[in-house]
Amino acid sequence: MAFELPNDFRCPISLEIMSDPVIIQSGHTFDRVSIQRWIDSGNRTCPITKLPLSETPSLIPNHALRSLISNFAHVSPKESRPRTQQEHSQSQSQSLISTLVSRSSTYESRLESLTRLVRLTKRDSSIRRKITESGAVRAALDCVDSGNQVLQEKSLSLLLNLSLEDDNKVGLVADGVIRRIVAVLRIGSPDCKAIAATLLTSLAVVEVNKATIGSYPDAICALVSLLRHGNDRERKESATALYALCSFPDNRKRVVDCGSVPILVEAADSGLERAVEVLGLLVKCRGGREEMSKVSGFVEVLVNVLRNGSLRGIQYSLFILNCLCCCSRDIVDDVKREGVIEICFGLEDNESEKIRRNATNLVHTLLGYPMDS
Repeated sequence: MAFELPNDFRCPISLEIMSDPVIIQSGHTFDRVSIQRWIDSGNRTCPITKLPLSETPSLIPNHALRSLISNFAHVSPKESRPRTQQEHSQSQSQSLISTLVSRSSTYESRLESLTRLVRLTKRDSSIRRKITESGAVRAALDCVDSGNQVLQEKSLSLLLNLSLEDDNKVGLVADGVIRRIVAVLRIGSPDCKAIAATLLTSLAVVEVNKATIGSYPDAICALVSLLRHGNDRERKESATALYALCSFPDNRKRVVDCGSVPILVEAADSGLERAVEVLGLLVKCRGGREEMSKVSGFVEVLVNVLRNGSLRGIQYSLFILNCLCCCSRDIVDDVKREGVIEICFGLEDNESEKIRRNATNLVHTLLGYPMDS
């Protein structure tokens, strides 16, 4: 082929293009299969930084990078830039950056610069770093503030690409990107809202950013509102952002306090399994469990996921049901009436070790409570 895939798309362990990129607590991204093999071999350090990992390291899906890899795969060779043109790309990017930051640039020239920079930064890490070092982030943020829907969408896309660089994640937050994101989530176009939510997911890879975003006024409530009122894409991206944020324990109560639980249950009932994953994190806090126990039909929603959902949906549903059953006799009786014990027995041979373990735990919990007569 006449072009090379960006090195950022390759797993640092296998050096192959990643099919399921995940982020570990050091902030670096690996293909799930490779890093899981590394962990299963007994390693508890980051393969790159050598910093220690937790005993059971979390593998957070890098949805933003996965989307970029998927999109890039659909670009034809003639639209991709051959490696022999890298120097030309660098020169071209400098001209585009100059146009973007110039106060004398027209709307049309600024839009053209943003459009081409989005295309370049999607696959070139060096250009992403160059834009950040040039101070052009401020110009992109100004475009988000412009109120112009087209400029806003292109500038958000550029910021999303820039956020793929680990070193940029904290810097973008320090530059004030969260305020712009929250404003877009409130009053932006549907496409802009979806990109803004995806940008939050990318930024939330860094632990300190999880805390900063969670404590920012209206940030979480804006995501919950988008989950409730948005279209399919907006709801999926907002749920993904909430999942990333809720891996930070302090954010779980904030998400619950925004009235998210009934909205998440409704979303799960409509087929959005990522909502089940968020509920799987919220159930770890007392407020989350209390709110879930108040939602009529919640058990039926989870049982439906057990019968028809994906492996991840089944895994989280089992975990949620077990947590709730440990705290409520009434829920135990509801779960038994729904035939969950029989479902769990059917999962004993499932390919997923986590599903087998969660199913066993739930059966033990249920059998510890006799059914009320």
